Amino acid sequence: MNTLAAYKKHLQEIGKLRSAISLLHWDQRTYLPPKGHAARALVLGKLAKMAFELLVSDQLGHYLEELETQNDLSLEEQASIRVVGKAYRRQKSIPPDIYERFTIAQSRSESVWEQAKKTSDFELFQPHLQKMVDFSRQFAELYGYEDNLYDALLEEYEPGMTTNQLRLVIEPLRKKLVPFLKQLREEGTQPHTEVLEGTFPIDQQRKLSSHVLKAMGYDFSAGRLDTTIHPFTISTGPRDTRVTTRFINNNLFSGIFSTMHEGGHALYQQGIPQKLHWSGLDGGASSGIHESQSRMWENMVGKQLPFLRFFQPILASVFPEFARARPEILYDAVNTVTPSLIRVEADEVTYNLHIMLRFELEEQLINGRINVGDLPELWQDAMKRYLGVVPKDDAHGVLQDVHWSAGMFGYFPSYMLGNLCSAQIFAKVKEEIPDLDEKIANGKSIVLLSWLRKQVHRFGKMYEPQDLLQRVTGERLNPSYFTQYITDKYSQIYKL
Repeated sequence: MNTLAAYKKHLQEIGKLRSAISLLHWDQRTYLPPKGHAARALVLGKLAKMAFELLVSDQLGHYLEELETQNDLSLEEQASIRVVGKAYRRQKSIPPDIYERFTIAQSRSESVWEQAKKTSDFELFQPHLQKMVDFSRQFAELYGYEDNLYDALLEEYEPGMTTNQLRLVIEPLRKKLVPFLKQLREEGTQPHTEVLEGTFPIDQQRKLSSHVLKAMGYDFSAGRLDTTIHPFTISTGPRDTRVTTRFINNNLFSGIFSTMHEGGHALYQQGIPQKLHWSGLDGGASSGIHESQSRMWENMVGKQLPFLRFFQPILASVFPEFARARPEILYDAVNTVTPSLIRVEADEVTYNLHIMLRFELEEQLINGRINVGDLPELWQDAMKRYLGVVPKDDAHGVLQDVHWSAGMFGYFPSYMLGNLCSAQIFAKVKEEIPDLDEKIANGKSIVLLSWLRKQVHRFGKMYEPQDLLQRVTGERLNPSYFTQYITDKYSQIYKL
């Protein structure tokens, strides 16, 4: 067997283990009975260690060393060697036994977080969160960094991004969003939301979400829809990308938009071609680029008038009380701006402020400038400063997101970057498909999916995020597309 073939076989072995790990994670957060969590943590730890040992093995290092000197490889093969080589060198610094202990602690942390969130008991979760912070600091030191310990963690989710670069994006964005939010609340005309009120059976909501996913182009023969406490999308292997969502019986559109958001992630994964499977390239260019797809479908499709014109008859077929609800009324109602406690329920204007808050706290936490035990109070203070609202308890505050329980420090900025990228990419879509609104209103959103498949999805991880954005839109990250989109849309809705 030649080196390239042996390299590909090695990656496939890693992929098989990761597939099993993903399936167990999906089960853990959907159907695993409470008493099964302790044993599941040990199983995940064992499998994760096995996959990790394959990734950092000397054999893979030899393959990479030899292949990096070859000049007769395809673009996909060159990209695979670059991406896998970077991951190899990064993870090689972590001893496998430490990684196994981390995975076991991570699994336990996530299950305890679920309990703590249900009971709003931060003290129950605190020792597990402390372990996640300690592991993350240890990993960051081992990975290495130049200016900021947090940069070493940020690199995992946003290759090439640094804390200083983030601040250069955040400060101007905050200076635009905060005054605009104030203007909307003081000078704008608040939309009526009575049309959204009611109680909506969960089974019917699930039926409606299935309609929405099908309309978006989601392939149910290569995935499924389930419910969980904190929605996520996960690929458990080639041609198996699963969506989870959350339904609230008195908030119908929460479930719809959650489903569209996760569906956007799933469409990205389902659009990655077979030739990239098991290659190290079968994922998004970055968490931010992945998030751009979910935020695009949720906000720039789902919360727009063309989609609501298409969707209203479907909505009325499941919930007859919406039979006389004009799409224009629905549009204004679902786009109401109200500073809220919960990130996943936040409107488009305030959403990025939630991310800025989390970035501020976790960057200080990783660098040791604040302590885990101080987080609930610091969270309350930050919510007041950023959004002018204060959580009534920790379940609606510091415990609301799953990410820290999994040790995913450095991930939150991707949500903001995803928002910014989505506006930039969508502007390009509208430029190249001038009648997109008309097509979406007529139930032909497949034209958007086809465009994304050609311009974004088919490349997987072949390109670094900024290089992909340059390729797709003609320029690197430009936040002005987002601020223009927000001010135009909400100035019209609020009659400024």
